[in-house]
Amino acid sequence: MTNFNFKFLGAWLVIVASITGLQAQNDSTLKGKDEMVPAGVWNDVNGEYINAHGGGILLFDSKYYWFGEHRPAKGFSTEVGVTCYSSTDLCNWRYEGVALSVSEEAGNEIEKGCIMERPKVIYNKRTKKFVMWFHLELKGKGYEAARAGVAVSDSPTGPYCFVSSSRVCPGIFPLNMTEEERDMQWNMEQFEEWWTPEWREAVNKGLFVKRDLEGGQMSRDMTLYVDDDGIAYHIYSSEENLTLQIAELTDDYQGHSGKYVRLFPGGHNEAPAIFKKDGTYWMITSGCTGWAPNAARLFSAPFIWGPWTQHPNPCRGEGSDKTFGGQSTYVLQLPGNRYLFMADIWRPKSLMYSEYLWIPVRFDEEGMPYLTLSGKCNLSDGR
Repeated sequence: MTNFNFKFLGAWLVIVASITGLQAQNDSTLKGKDEMVPAGVWNDVNGEYINAHGGGILLFDSKYYWFGEHRPAKGFSTEVGVTCYSSTDLCNWRYEGVALSVSEEAGNEIEKGCIMERPKVIYNKRTKKFVMWFHLELKGKGYEAARAGVAVSDSPTGPYCFVSSSRVCPGIFPLNMTEEERDMQWNMEQFEEWWTPEWREAVNKGLFVKRDLEGGQMSRDMTLYVDDDGIAYHIYSSEENLTLQIAELTDDYQGHSGKYVRLFPGGHNEAPAIFKKDGTYWMITSGCTGWAPNAARLFSAPFIWGPWTQHPNPCRGEGSDKTFGGQSTYVLQLPGNRYLFMADIWRPKSLMYSEYLWIPVRFDEEGMPYLTLSGKCNLSDGR
């Protein structure tokens, strides 16, 4: 990301982690129990750059597994695949290798040169499989495919076997789309000009849902969430990045059950990161401004299906209007009902060297989550 003043980061962020021993690293150097954490390019235990962008973390058997996009020094396509790093303290990261490799086979859905973004991994206790979902664009097709890819493994570190890719719930209407909206007939030629009042109204009523109904809903920036009852959900930017959708997964986490809803039609949200605290679901997203940063958005709901309510920008302090230069990718729940917001500071001229920004989620006296880079944060009290 460009056009952002990072001088305030010279103050650094101090994280104290008394329960998990969470520390942070200034590049490859550790400084002790109370660590100052800059946003930056981080190194693994071997001194190599951590290349795991747009990712998320799985906690399994007391170890953290960080999955992310392996980005090239130049260009935007995927030449390697999804990488995996492991840690017991969220500080010292060991490179575990490529969890899901691109294919050398011409015409394969994950052929080298495709685009694989936002990988997330969850564990299915019933099947004892690790299931990875990611946003997939086919080689040479730009961003028109808008598919969700699935891969599975018997081990958290992989290798993961690619299963399939598709759009979401073909032929099925969202649960919260009214009968009137389902019956509407749209002439797409009438809406070639975007952003008109008529176009906005049509989008809100499901213009793109109907357009994509037969082949399935678009799925770009995405995340996964496993609820307390073991039901998993796929949250993704759909309808030309104009509308968020939440879709329930099948029992094996490898497909969609057919249940899904639309959130904030026409709201232009992407980069969803979801978590739950004390029975309330929270979601942080970004706006759609390409690689450039923008103000984060905060939503809450009493149930996963909604109704969802939008709140003010959760970021506070200097740089809050640009999410401190970052874009959300995941919120990790830590032991002790604590949460860690993960973001990427994109460097489109060399995506490999995009930076990481991790901020503890604090909660004010009214229970509202917020993010700040100022002062100390003690993760042990969740504030």
